[in-house]
Amino acid sequence: MRKFIKKGAKYSRVNRTEKKYLFSLFLKTEIYPMFQAQIQKTVFADSKPHYNILDGLRGVAAITVVCFHIFEAFATSHLDQNINHGYLAVDFFFILSGFVVGYAYDDRWGRMKTKDFIKRRIIRLHPMVVMGAIIGAIMFYFQGCSVWDVSVIPVTALLIATFLNMLLIPATTGNEIRGVGEMFPLNGPSWSLFFEYIGNILYALFIRRLSTKALATLVFITGCGLAAFATLGPLGDICVGFSLTGTEFTGGSLRLMFSFSAGLLLSRIFKPTNIKGAFWICSIIIVALLAVPRIGGAEHLWMNGIYDTLCCILFFPILVYLGASGKSTDKYTTRICNFLGDISYPLYMVHYPFIYLYYAWVKNENLTFQESLPGAAAVLIGCIILAYICLKLYDIPMRKFLTRRFLKQ
Repeated sequence: MRKFIKKGAKYSRVNRTEKKYLFSLFLKTEIYPMFQAQIQKTVFADSKPHYNILDGLRGVAAITVVCFHIFEAFATSHLDQNINHGYLAVDFFFILSGFVVGYAYDDRWGRMKTKDFIKRRIIRLHPMVVMGAIIGAIMFYFQGCSVWDVSVIPVTALLIATFLNMLLIPATTGNEIRGVGEMFPLNGPSWSLFFEYIGNILYALFIRRLSTKALATLVFITGCGLAAFATLGPLGDICVGFSLTGTEFTGGSLRLMFSFSAGLLLSRIFKPTNIKGAFWICSIIIVALLAVPRIGGAEHLWMNGIYDTLCCILFFPILVYLGASGKSTDKYTTRICNFLGDISYPLYMVHYPFIYLYYAWVKNENLTFQESLPGAAAVLIGCIILAYICLKLYDIPMRKFLTRRFLKQ
């Protein structure tokens, strides 16, 4: 390699070919992820380097959730829905959340108070909760169909529902404006954020104080509870949590407590290995797991419950371990992981109002999936674009503002 250094000068010149070669080496070393982490720190000064493959896997799961919800328009029940186990993406999100929270905060408690932790989590999560509620309210009167009649809902009721959704206060069963029993009728997926907040509060007040053995005991107990609910319960699955009924709330609580606690435990005992191609391997596996057809049918509900249990207790922790052990060394995988990670949470929080709209269109026009395919593609692509716009123009600026306003640097 030729390098021309002018004696006594403060700079050196490298020809264009050598610059490209040096940049390719830069991308293949440990320096590049550290450089990206430094960029993150300029936005949120106390953030740690991200597991960018885990970020990418969260994005893959979020896109799969959108597809799962699109196919809801053509299902008569969980038994015949395509991408049948897409609901398990929430359990994957919970275990990812536990792992990341443990990694990011377990060693800060000597210098961080509980109220500061709660502030951080609200700043991270709540701007998109508000945005999802606003989008849901704007689109509400365009979503009328035979399943729910939005025309009879007065504007005052819509405004109250919007306010409650923005504050993440659940609507009571039978007293919500859509009439299908959801906690958050303007933006259904907000239910998982409701449980996410519960998990974060329990972590700050109680779970973080547990020893590793005690935490493992909690994981074991909640895992047994989740397995019993899935295999012995009336549904044969764990597609629950979106309502305040006894069964729904119990199932949602078990989903949160096991997966979130398991993620925390994994963050404590995690010892990485070198996994090549971890992002692509894990992406294929998670899409395959979520797309598996219903197992056992209506006659053997327990069989599907076993599958759900295995995904939560065995497969998802392994995927998190593999993803956290891998490194994206080529620039294309790194860019894909970063993009998917960036849009994952905004996509999850903005897509469902458009699912309501798509569902109403399909029902009103009595469409088959083939007939509605252009609309389905528009929902998926449009929601990804909207998520990116919300991230850049709203979520990041709002988090920066709230960080400066409410957190001591």
